[in-house]
Amino acid sequence: MLARDDGRGGTSLPVLKGDGPLALRRTRGNGGEAHVMLVGAMSGPLGGDHFTVEAGVETGARLRVGSAAATIALPGQAKGEARYDVRLTVADGGELRWLPEQLISAHGSDLYVTTRVELGTTARLVLREEQVLGRAGEEPGRLSSRLAVRIAGRTVLDQELSCGPGAPGGWDGPAVLAGHRAVGQVVVVRPEFTDEPVAARVLGEGAAVVPLAGPAALVTAVAPDALKLRRILDEALTSLG
Repeated sequence: MLARDDGRGGTSLPVLKGDGPLALRRTRGNGGEAHVMLVGAMSGPLGGDHFTVEAGVETGARLRVGSAAATIALPGQAKGEARYDVRLTVADGGELRWLPEQLISAHGSDLYVTTRVELGTTARLVLREEQVLGRAGEEPGRLSSRLAVRIAGRTVLDQELSCGPGAPGGWDGPAVLAGHRAVGQVVVVRPEFTDEPVAARVLGEGAAVVPLAGPAALVTAVAPDALKLRRILDEALTSLG
């Protein structure tokens, strides 16, 4: 998908195309912001699948992307790891709010998710990731995720987490998830953070805000379930203004 300033105070979508298991639907936006929903057209990702989502925001455009429902990683008939790649680009003066629903790692699944974000110097971003280990009363599959964010070609965040069967030891210990079943993060990038950096602080039990090496901040949180995780992340985002 591609978002472009329409020259009339709004945002056009000259490219909006989905294929296979993912469909894209434009919904009613607010003001000059265009809204797009990711809709799963079939189950997945299953073992052996490879999904890719790409979004670009040009100068002066504003785009919000959500999803119609949670994504559930499932075991499939094909052996091997499934992959889900997200590639996001925001030019100077563009704004992207990437707010999909949770990713749920079902028992027996094996999924590797990568999210790579390239931002211009004055680009704006709100990006939320939420991962839930297993459905209700279910042990999780294996879930690995990597998130990398670059501003003007400079890496400000590059981190990876692996959970579930076969993951490196300690993933469920006190230094990582501490027995929680839901983990999430929000990345906020705003040019004004250059002059007024975000202060590091703890947000109650299991959540914290830290400044990044650029006009950006990272919120990380763990929680016993998806509902509590969303509440914590929403409150953290509100605290950042």
